[in-house]
Amino acid sequence: MHAHDMISTHPHVRGNVNAALVRAIEAAYDCAQACTACADACLGEKMVADLTQCIRFNMDCADVCAATGRVASRRTGSNELIIRQMLEVCAEACRLCGEECASHASMHEHCRVCAEACRSCETACREAARSVTPRMQ
Repeated sequence: MHAHDMISTHPHVRGNVNAALVRAIEAAYDCAQACTACADACLGEKMVADLTQCIRFNMDCADVCAATGRVASRRTGSNELIIRQMLEVCAEACRLCGEECASHASMHEHCRVCAEACRSCETACREAARSVTPRMQ
């Protein structure tokens, strides 16, 4: 991905890149894609009714991850408090979705892959949240 390159060239960043935040942005976009694909794969399964909660968690997680990636990518007039809160919400959405997908992983390979993406994103978001210091305005 180009997150590091784009952020490092931003005039307000001046090369001072928060590596943990970049990892979280990349993990969030990766997780959004995995969750979207997993939800779609769940819809294709014969026992789709048994995967209703998994599909819902996948769709919610994909939306939260995509929004978090977008908000965290913006560096003009940065709002660290919102960024940190988005990262925390994203980590929680990933935890819940990852647990749900893990419960289906033995039957559905797409759920195993999605659970892995969710765990990676959860970890990256928690690390990035600790690295972002909100400034009081």
